Amino acid sequence: MRRSKAHAIAALSMLPVAAIGSEDTLTEEIVVTASFTDATKSLTRPVHVLSGEDLANGGVQSLGEHIDSLVGVATADFGAVAGQPIIRGLSGTRVQVLNNGTVIRDVSGLGPDHAIDASLSDLQQIEIVRGPSALMYSNGAVGGIVNVVDNTIPMTDLEGFSGFLGGETQSVNDGEAFDFAARGRVGGLNITYSFQEQDLENYEIPDNAVLHMEEEHHEEGHDEDGHDEDHHEEHGESGELANSDYEATAHRLGLSTTGDWGYVGVSYSDLSSTYGIPFHVEPPGGHGGHGEDHDGEHEEDHEGEHEGEHEGEEHHDEHGEERVYAETESETVTFRGSLNTSFGWLNSVDFVVKNTDYELSEGHMEVGHDDEHEGEEHEGEEHDDHDEHGPTVFSNESTEIQVALDLSAGERIRRLVFNYAEEEMSIIGEEAFMAPVDSTETTIGFFSSDDLGFATLDLGVRFDRIERDGFLSEMHHDEGHDEHEGEHDEEHEGDHDEEHHDDHHEGEMAFEPQSYKEDAFSIAAMLSRELNDYSNVSLGLSSVSKVPSAIELFMNGEHLATNRYEVGDITLDTERADSIDLTFSFERNGWYGMASVYHNRIDNYIYLRDELEEEHELHMDEDHDDEDHDEEHHDEEHHDDEHAEHGGLMLAEYRQRDAEFTGYEVEIGKVIELPRGALQLSLSRDEVNAEFANGEDVPRIVPARNIFSAQYTLDNFSARLLVKDVEKQNSVAPGESVTDGFTCIDAFASWSYGLNDSSRLTLSAFARNLTDEVSRNHASFVKNEVPLPGRNIGVRLQLNF
Repeated sequence: MRRSKAHAIAALSMLPVAAIGSEDTLTEEIVVTASFTDATKSLTRPVHVLSGEDLANGGVQSLGEHIDSLVGVATADFGAVAGQPIIRGLSGTRVQVLNNGTVIRDVSGLGPDHAIDASLSDLQQIEIVRGPSALMYSNGAVGGIVNVVDNTIPMTDLEGFSGFLGGETQSVNDGEAFDFAARGRVGGLNITYSFQEQDLENYEIPDNAVLHMEEEHHEEGHDEDGHDEDHHEEHGESGELANSDYEATAHRLGLSTTGDWGYVGVSYSDLSSTYGIPFHVEPPGGHGGHGEDHDGEHEEDHEGEHEGEHEGEEHHDEHGEERVYAETESETVTFRGSLNTSFGWLNSVDFVVKNTDYELSEGHMEVGHDDEHEGEEHEGEEHDDHDEHGPTVFSNESTEIQVALDLSAGERIRRLVFNYAEEEMSIIGEEAFMAPVDSTETTIGFFSSDDLGFATLDLGVRFDRIERDGFLSEMHHDEGHDEHEGEHDEEHEGDHDEEHHDDHHEGEMAFEPQSYKEDAFSIAAMLSRELNDYSNVSLGLSSVSKVPSAIELFMNGEHLATNRYEVGDITLDTERADSIDLTFSFERNGWYGMASVYHNRIDNYIYLRDELEEEHELHMDEDHDDEDHDEEHHDEEHHDDEHAEHGGLMLAEYRQRDAEFTGYEVEIGKVIELPRGALQLSLSRDEVNAEFANGEDVPRIVPARNIFSAQYTLDNFSARLLVKDVEKQNSVAPGESVTDGFTCIDAFASWSYGLNDSSRLTLSAFARNLTDEVSRNHASFVKNEVPLPGRNIGVRLQLNF
């Protein structure tokens, strides 16, 4: 649906305003958004809350970077822009990202290189929610939810006029950011507006941070000892990671009116961005990239002589000459309201109607040198004519309707929730790896919280019906294609790249319509008991279903951002995660602490399995026997023919296998009152072990981490030191490599000064990775090629009025 249609649908949704409503105060709404059982106020609830003030003082980062230092929470990054949340080792669609209680429906689930479509300026808070309340807002949230809460739609009347004006700069990327927000009441309407603009260049990395692995996964000797040392090369001389820049502009506008009857409001958000993709291989025969150089290497240097030298040069040339980027544009219209009723059994009816039109376009652009690159790196939209491959456009057009009935009576909390969502997801272009998929989600859920006297019982029950309509795709090559390609190699050797590029697209893609329909039932309960005035214990039990995502079902194509040929499976079963969680917490005499252990058994765990080298060689031998190729040229030209189906990439298939996740989280802290100010010290550790039923390790699991924090506060001044020690990850899946540990030291400071009764000036400074240590994220698909940023010093100035 086009944006005009989206706006029309949103406008029509205003008709039932007279029958809908919400909470009475802003504070209550924030809690309800996180958990209607008031989880954010209880130590027994396993939830984190990051305030908007802390987010602003920490500077511009991705969502994943903001939450990566929370106990039990991590991120799978793809440079500075894309960062997918991980909770207790669970990632992907098992962790849903929400904005004000509704799922953010972008295309971040289609690839780790895609950023989450959320503006992090002018936020109330970010919440991490697990347990029964997480079921209230999203299906399949086995790990939990990350909820981004803003104040765009006021739920109570605003008093006076307020806002802020802020700006910041960062050293690691020569970055600049500016944001502005204002809110007030005009003509009986509450009005809010926020704006953010950020421009971050390529970020600096420590020396020798990039490790270049061989681009052809199936090259002879791939798994031999010493391979990494032979083929690792320093990434250029500039100390910057090419295509790691980010430019974005965000607008949010909200209106509302309130009364004794409740409130109703509407918001509009527009978020556009342009960012580089720091790792991206070329398709076979690609111009100027990995594909061209690599094919040539197979023809001329297939015996492997001087391979490491050539490989390092290829990477350097690619990043110095090719601009790989993504441009995004999204518009979201949301109507939200509440109606307080006079019925004895029904307190209020809340509703949300949200329509999102999201589009991401990936492109390639040739640049001559660094100076030219700097001048053009944010102008991708003006260089489509130079895109040798043509753009690939990802789009997601969605509508979601949510209605919640408050059936609470006294201290007994009851919620009945209905939700309907539809998505039209498509990928169009040369690098399209999945045919269009239409999905619908229909949900009914019941949630309660009861004081049993000896304990509090929270319960969540959810039933989902998921339908996905898509296509299974398969490339059908013309007969005699291999022979024809061989003739091109012999007769037109000088034009090999052009001919090979044409041959790559020879044949027809066949599409077979397929439908997937599944019902899923989930239940979660948490029993919490106060042992005394200063300690609590809670026991959580859950059985949560996760239906396969669109990409897990229908994926079939070259995913160049992960250097894989990924294949989905329409026959995948629903995951079933049965978990138990025991948590103890206390707070007394300035001391506080928490200890939590959990076990999560997941039947039919869906994961992306990489083909092993020995399996590939076996398939090659079988193909050789079947095709009976005994010619001498078989070892050279025909090697590429056998890789045609996978584009010379690593074959990766979505598979299922029973798995178990076991882990713990501990934290101990002390608040020390000083003659001037207070010092808060804390030490925490988290660890998760994930294994399949056969004893193999689950791939890309976050290693154990130790986190130390020291914070000093005095009146309007605050300073904090954060040390995150990430241990070496030795528990690796077949085909994975070990990831070295690292220690990251960050520092933060802020000082505010009251100019008058209504305005305040805040100066904040932050320093990340103070020791400029080489850091790699084991959970990242591109941990070797895309390391974490080097030392970053930043300053932010904000005027609140």
